[in-house]
Parts: sequence; C-alpha cells; structure tokens
Amino acid sequence: MSPGEKPDPLPDNFILQPPVFHPVVPYVTTIFGGLRAGKMVTLQGVVPLDARRFQVDFQCGCSVHPRPDIAIHFNPRFHTTKPHVICNTLYLERWQAEARWPRLGLQRGASFLILFLFGNEEMKVSVNGQHFLHYRYRLPLSRVDTLGIFGDILVEAVGFLNINPFAEGGIEYPVGYPFLLKSPSLEVPCSRALPKGLWPGQVIVLRGLVLPEPKDLTLSLRDEAAHVPVTLRASFADRTLAWIAPWGCKKLISAPFLFYPRRFFEVLLLCQEGGLKLALNGQGLGATGVHRQVLEQLRELRISGSVQLYCVHC
Repeated sequence: MSPGEKPDPLPDNFILQPPVFHPVVPYVTTIFGGLRAGKMVTLQGVVPLDARRFQVDFQCGCSVHPRPDIAIHFNPRFHTTKPHVICNTLYLERWQAEARWPRLGLQRGASFLILFLFGNEEMKVSVNGQHFLHYRYRLPLSRVDTLGIFGDILVEAVGFLNINPFAEGGIEYPVGYPFLLKSPSLEVPCSRALPKGLWPGQVIVLRGLVLPEPKDLTLSLRDEAAHVPVTLRASFADRTLAWIAPWGCKKLISAPFLFYPRRFFEVLLLCQEGGLKLALNGQGLGATGVHRQVLEQLRELRISGSVQLYCVHC
C-alpha cells in the first residue's frame, strides 16, 4: 500500500480496538463502535492489599454535568465484613435497584483476569476462568460507548475483543488468554514449542499490532524434521491472506484484508479432526485440510513478519 493510499473500508465486526496497557486510574476511554452482542472486554490487573473498592462502568457518554447514564456498574467491595459485588444501572442521575453477589472471587493482593461477555439480553462475567455473575440489561446495550475504571485497582491491560466464534468444547466462557506484558520472548520472529503436536480442540491464539511499514506476516507450523506442512501468510503488497502448501501452492482465503499499519489483530486457529479452522478478529473464515497424523507430528509454531506481538498461546 502506497503512503497516500487509504485502507479499504472494513465491516465493523472485523475491526478491533487496540488493547491498553498500564492505564492510570481513574481511566475513561471511548469504546470504538460502541458495545454490541458478541463483544468481550477483558480486564487484567492486581487488587492492592489495602483496596476498599473499585468499579468498572459501561457508560452512555462521558459528560461530567449532567452525569452520564451508566448501563452497567460493576463494583467489587472489599472493606465490608463480607466482601461482595454490586451491579446497578444509573438512569437520569438516579440509581436503580442494586443487585448483590456474595462470595467475591477477587482477593486483596492477588492478580486477576475478568471477562465481560455481552450477549443479546445480558452481560456475563467470569473471574479467573470461573463464572461469577450475569446481569440483565436495563438500558439498551447500543447506547454504551464509554468505559470507565475507578477506585482501588492496578490495571495491567484492558482488551476489546470479539467473542471466540469456536465452541471450544461447549464451555460457557472462552478462555481469556491474557496479554503477556513486557516479555522478551515476544520479540519477532517468535517461536513456541508444541511438544505433543496439535490435537482436536486445541486453539492457537495470536494477537498483535501491525507495524507502520509492513511487508508480510507468516505463521508456520513445523515438524521435527523442520518440514513446514502448514503456513498462513498475509502479504501486504497485494493485500492477500492465503494458506501455503509445502510445495508452494497458494490457496487464497476470501475475507476482507485487515492487516493494515498500526491496526490491532487477532488470529485464532482451532485444531479439529482433519484440519484447522481459522478466525480473524472473532470472525470465522473456514478451514484448511490437514491429516491428523501430520497435526500430531507438529513440534513448533513460528511467527515472523512486520508485527508487534501482544499474545501467543498454543
């Protein structure tokens, strides 16, 4: 793409907002495109030892006077004799009837990963991989366009994702796959061992940011003999995404090209009987056939190209 050329317009559901690392609390940010069913917000951090309370607000705007409506107010409280979580809705500067959940899954001094999953009628919340609560919407989810984080919390990362389109065995929540912070192992090229190969149900997750002047991105799977039976390549020169066979044959993938400079992306590969299913930014894009014996003999995942990596999981 030439310096003055603009990216092709992408469908909204293909665009992901970049994560935010170590924001200073209180922290307020716009949610690009607002919230809708199928979105997921992840919150990584640590609860301070002297924490009394913190809150995560999904707001309808960011005005100060009058105070904006808050569609979802998530408020863990640690200073009471029985720590708990309050959820509520603020409408026209008046709080509605609060909902309370005991047995708080967060602890002072401990790290956490919270997932906020937004469905058609309610939000579900998991803490460290365990379901914690669900809260039915009292205001339209489409009105939410702002995230606010306040109180006693050390935030390491905030992620804005689409819910994993793969069932992952029918579990209630997708695995959170936290962002890895300041890890030298995420330098590109990056390699990850697959000591037992790939098996049905295993998911490979790759998240990152495209560099300002990109050339390509290559994800390859190799066996013990350094053969490369599976390669996924994004070419920035001709804006194509393709599977590359070991003998060099290219199979183009029909999808909007989303790897543009300074854009955040997520690649998911789900191993299944007879091949790999692909999703980009939470949108399923079909599969490629790979024999099960070949998948079992894979031993390395290698990523190279013009990207900065935030998460690699396999």
